[in-house]
Amino acid sequence: MKRREFITLLGGGAVAWPLAARAQQQAMPVVGLVSSRSREASVRNAAAFRRGLNETGYVEGQNVTVEYHWLEGQYDGLSSLMADLVRRRVAVIATTAAAVGAQAAKAATATIPIVFGVTEDPVKLGLVASLARPGGNATGINWFSSEVVAKRLGLLHDLVPKAVRIAVLVNPANASIAEATLREVQEAARALRLQIQVLNASTSREIEEAFTTLVRERADALFVAPDGLFGSRIVQFATLAARYTIPAAYSIREHVEAGGLMSYGTDLVDVFYQTGIYTGQILKGAKPADLPVVQSTKFEFVINLQTARAIGIEVPNSIQLLADELID
Repeated sequence: MKRREFITLLGGGAVAWPLAARAQQQAMPVVGLVSSRSREASVRNAAAFRRGLNETGYVEGQNVTVEYHWLEGQYDGLSSLMADLVRRRVAVIATTAAAVGAQAAKAATATIPIVFGVTEDPVKLGLVASLARPGGNATGINWFSSEVVAKRLGLLHDLVPKAVRIAVLVNPANASIAEATLREVQEAARALRLQIQVLNASTSREIEEAFTTLVRERADALFVAPDGLFGSRIVQFATLAARYTIPAAYSIREHVEAGGLMSYGTDLVDVFYQTGIYTGQILKGAKPADLPVVQSTKFEFVINLQTARAIGIEVPNSIQLLADELID
């Protein structure tokens, strides 16, 4: 072979290899994962989603591409995001952004498979025909959030029995969660003879203003609703609660790890793991209509003993024994 011919072949191969690699990458199914939380607060959750995918035979970057969309509690652009995912014909839309995310996905497409994570009844939300037989292009995980509100308030009362005036913080931009939380917490408060003060926050600045208000009005404790915005502002909550020495109850453990007093709620790592499994099964050919909605039953109660001591709370042994984890 002549030197010129060899160089020509080599040059052609150098061009062909990247093209082949790009073609292979483009051929990979694309999954759009939409979460209401922030990337920084979701490291374990994203890893759990990938673990679920892996168990069904899909490895990110090898035979599937995952696009992560972190809303950070801001829902204004959700409809346009879902429309873009549909326009680009992603293989699956996986959304753990509660009802607002699932309903936006459902409104955007009746054909692309949807795997949702919602706290409310997906039948009442219009996402599926029934839990056992979804019957459409959507299925997923139903985890309990509002249903455990009474339990969380009761645990806060056990930890801080002298707290009578409880400030409840909700995000009105996430209306379904806010309404469900207030409905459950007000009913539970009546049974416990607690006084409830409702505070609203839809931005970081409004969270700061809410703390100023609850201190001014002498609330004894803070009860934070489950919400993507609040779950994305973990450091801010820890800083403000410590500054004003306010005992606070949250729905997710990350708040307690950062310095919050206690959390009680669904294990969201398990929710993301289950979402990953269903996404992988659909990629392999399963139909959402045939995959029953999974009801998550894993809950966790976490207490930060160091925080309790800092704000003058003695945690009884009986309460410590109930906890799934004590942080000290």
